Amino acid sequence: MCSKISKADDDLRKMLSEKRIKSVEDRRVGSEVFDKLTLETLYRLAKQGHIDLLNGAISTGKEANVFKGLDDEGNFIAVKIYRVVTSDFKKMQQYIQGDPRFNVKTNNKRQIVYAWVNKEFRNLKRAHESGVRVPKPVVAKNNVLVMEFIGDEEGNPAPLMKHSKIDNPRKVLEKVVDYIKILYKDAKLVHGDLSSFNILILDDEPVIIDISQGVVVENPISEELLNRDVDNLVRDFKKLGVQASYDEIKSQITDL
Repeated sequence: MCSKISKADDDLRKMLSEKRIKSVEDRRVGSEVFDKLTLETLYRLAKQGHIDLLNGAISTGKEANVFKGLDDEGNFIAVKIYRVVTSDFKKMQQYIQGDPRFNVKTNNKRQIVYAWVNKEFRNLKRAHESGVRVPKPVVAKNNVLVMEFIGDEEGNPAPLMKHSKIDNPRKVLEKVVDYIKILYKDAKLVHGDLSSFNILILDDEPVIIDISQGVVVENPISEELLNRDVDNLVRDFKKLGVQASYDEIKSQITDL
């Protein structure tokens, strides 16, 4: 077993050769992201052809890092790796326990993170199949999620709406509201953490991301989360000069 782990370490560290960990803090974070079990998971995904190269981080957060990579066919991919050490397990348990799709009865931190990643994969799949523009999920294994890379042909990632210059923000708002309605009516999901930090802008079109906390509409907290999403949209687009009514947007989504 030790030899297999060593082989995985060697091969994955070759894949990660373009990643530069410069400071002491970066080295600490690097060891949290690429622990032994994560390296083994990445190695298995590499052997299956899902990952051929892993480059630098697209985004970093308290719970997960997203890296740009290539698959065996040379296509850009996004690889999201959750860190077991720093994840908010109480929050994860709250969102998982209210979801009838999951029956997670454990306090094991690693198992909770694995369930969370599976939840994000399934939410993305349901949203994508319903016609919502999200990164198309490829595969989820343990604490690693491989999905479509959102960016240009040169490999430049699409910026967050928070950091984008939008030519027609009202049009973008209308599209986002349309997506949230499809998510609610057809996919039977509520995003639950929608804001300008969880929307990418690609060619002036919005792409919804970070849907791990998304809940099914029958979840008791779905209404509260939908209200929060609408509040966030009203606030964020007001900063872009678009005056939007909470009641109007909510009624468009729910048809009430």
